[in-house]
Amino acid sequence: MVNADTKVTLCGIELDNPIIPASGTFGYGYEFAELYDINCLGSLSFKGTTREARFGNPTPRIAECERGMLNSVGLQNPGVEKVISDELPKLKKCFSKPIMANVSGFSIAEYTETCAMLDSDEQIGWFEVNISCPNVHGGGMSFGTSPEMAAEVTRAVKKVTTKPVLIKLSPNVTDIASIAKACEEAGADGISLINTLMGMRIDLRRKKPILANKMGGFSGPAILPVALRMVYQVYEAVNIPIVGMGGVSNAEDVIEMMLAGATAVQVGAANLVNPYASRDIINDLPRVMEKYRINSLTEIIGGAH
Repeated sequence: MVNADTKVTLCGIELDNPIIPASGTFGYGYEFAELYDINCLGSLSFKGTTREARFGNPTPRIAECERGMLNSVGLQNPGVEKVISDELPKLKKCFSKPIMANVSGFSIAEYTETCAMLDSDEQIGWFEVNISCPNVHGGGMSFGTSPEMAAEVTRAVKKVTTKPVLIKLSPNVTDIASIAKACEEAGADGISLINTLMGMRIDLRRKKPILANKMGGFSGPAILPVALRMVYQVYEAVNIPIVGMGGVSNAEDVIEMMLAGATAVQVGAANLVNPYASRDIINDLPRVMEKYRINSLTEIIGGAH
């Protein structure tokens, strides 16, 4: 099908296609530009960035699972100042489209300071605010586990930014829809979901957890049904766009995610298995659209409802 229309619009910004490599699985983008022209991507979400540099968690940080993987990287990043001075200029040389700034923090002040510093970078099209971090002032509970805390972060970030703000939600909650609704009411322009599920593996020889951190984020194809369910629920609850992710590894998964309610779709763990995964999915979209008689991707968003 020559005329397959893969374009979508996310918070007022048009994308050539809905495919966005997920934060943490694509670095700051330029590493992948050595392998292929990353301008084929809809956008990319860069590595989770915090106010100060972070070394991350002790090793081992990765454990393999059936149909997925566990990671406990611990937000290793050079800190926002280095991202602005070093990482983003390198990305700009090889990627000409708006990018998603993924921001993490351990206090409201940290989120707002980091977002305010990044807001003036012309290449940033959206903020993706990860509220799965433990709130150091709230006893270590993640900001994303309560509607009130999620709304508080949303309001604070919206005050200091001029770009659309997407809030990235944790699936490790009982009622994802109420948290998404609270973010919308606090001014969020969109919702990203899901982040990783919590999981663990145990080394039978050592009889101890494999990860130094004991538990980590479970991602990969095994979590797709959970992600689809949550995107579907959130689509019913809010009127703002959704970026869906979790276990997406082929073009069929992308169509399924969009039918559940996603406007754009992030590809995470698949990039770690195959560095060409996002490119291959984009190349295969027209074939899959033809197979299921889809002329335009925009038309199928939320089509399963």
